[in-house]
Amino acid sequence: MRSLWLASLLNIILCPSLINGWEPFPELGLKGAAIATVIGRGSGVLYQCYHLFRGSKGTINLRKEHFVIDFPLMKSHIKIAWPATFQFIIASGSWIVLTQLVAVTGGTHASSGYQIAIQNVVFFILPAWGLSNAAATLVGQNLGAKQPDRAEKSVMLTTKYNAIFISGVMLLFILFAKPIIGIFTQVSEDFVFGAQALQIIGTGYIFYGIGIVMIQALNRAVDTRTPTWINFFGFWLFQIPLAYLLVKVFNMGVVGAVVAIPVAETALAIAAFVYFRKGKWKEVKV
Repeated sequence: MRSLWLASLLNIILCPSLINGWEPFPELGLKGAAIATVIGRGSGVLYQCYHLFRGSKGTINLRKEHFVIDFPLMKSHIKIAWPATFQFIIASGSWIVLTQLVAVTGGTHASSGYQIAIQNVVFFILPAWGLSNAAATLVGQNLGAKQPDRAEKSVMLTTKYNAIFISGVMLLFILFAKPIIGIFTQVSEDFVFGAQALQIIGTGYIFYGIGIVMIQALNRAVDTRTPTWINFFGFWLFQIPLAYLLVKVFNMGVVGAVVAIPVAETALAIAAFVYFRKGKWKEVKV
C-alpha cells in the first residue's frame, strides 16, 4: 500500500510537470507522461526491495541463501502458475480486440470516449478487487487449516459485501454517467460515446464484482485451470464473436462492441459461481 502511495504520488506530481514544462522541469509533452510513470513505478519497486532486503526489521526478509535453485519447487510453482498467467493473457487479449474494434468502427471520438469510460470502470472496480483478494487469502488460510467449509463461507460472505458495494456503483454509472464523463472531457463527440459506454457497461457491473471474487477464490484454492477455461470460453469464444456479430451483422456499430462486455461478464460470473458452489475446488491437491 505504501509503495503504491509513493508511486502514485510521484506520478501525479511529475506527469503534469513534465508534460507542461512547469519549473524546474522541461516541457516534454506526452513523452513526459511515460517518463513520470517509469519514475513513479520504479520508485515504488525500489521501496519494496528496500523492505525485502533490509534485514531483521522487515516482515519478510530475503537473503543470499534464499536464492538457491530448487527444481522440484520451481516445477510445482510453474504447474500452478501457468494457467493463472494465461488468465491475464486471455482477458487482456480480449480487451485489446474490443479496443481495436471500437477504434475501427467508431473512429477517434468513439475510441476516446470508450477509453474514458473504461478507466472509470477500472477505478471503481479497485475496492472490489481488494475484497476479492481478502477472500482469496481466507480461502488459502482455511484450506491450509483443513477447514474447506469455512473457506466457502468466507467467499460467500465477501461476495455478498462486494455485490452490495458494486450495486451502488452500478446505479452511479447508470444514473450519473454524463456528469462523470463530463469531468474528463468537454469534447461533445467524446462525451456522448463515453457516457453511453459507461451506462451500458454499468448494467452488468454487479456481475463483475461477483465474478472477481469467484475467480480469485478458485485461484487461491490452486484450481487455476478452471478459471483459465472459464476466461477462455467467456472472452475469446463468446465476448469477441458476440462483439463482431453485433457490430458487423446486426449493424449496431460501437454500441454492439460495448454491449458484448456486460453480456460476457455476466455469463462468466454465473459460470464461475455455479462451479464454485459445486465445491470441486475443495478436492484439488498441490
